[in-house]
Amino acid sequence: MRVGLYPGTFDPITLGHIDIIRRATTLVDKLVIGVAINRDKGPLFSLEKRVEMIEAECAELSRQTGVEIVAHPFENLLIDCARDVGAQMIVRGLRAVADFEYEYQMVGMNRQLDNSIETVFLMAEAQHQAIASKLVKEIARLGGDVSKFVTPSVNEDLLAKFPR
Repeated sequence: MRVGLYPGTFDPITLGHIDIIRRATTLVDKLVIGVAINRDKGPLFSLEKRVEMIEAECAELSRQTGVEIVAHPFENLLIDCARDVGAQMIVRGLRAVADFEYEYQMVGMNRQLDNSIETVFLMAEAQHQAIASKLVKEIARLGGDVSKFVTPSVNEDLLAKFPR
């Protein structure tokens, strides 16, 4: 069984994330969405809510593709999380050239820690490349419309956090 790990904070999950998840399902039999517990980032949504959002947004995609998609919170090293879930590959989304330098360094470090786990980069579709959770939260906080960047359900969750 081919298992992939797609890590991130998913605070909140965006259409860009969903695009990468959809495309990753063509590469694996099981996709684990690693939900990072990163206390330094001070997430807007609780870990439980982020996991709930991922499960809700991916349920239909899992049914359509036949790929098991599960959310898995983690707070340890990414490479250790990959080992914990039995992943042979780490899936990373790239939006811009600026992402590449950081990701390139991460791949090098992860290969030093465990060279049996590959990293695969997927570019989001053009219409999703500019979407970043950080920017979505900022737009929502300032009263802007983020409905082009997230699903209706996630949009409702953002509106609850930042009523207009």
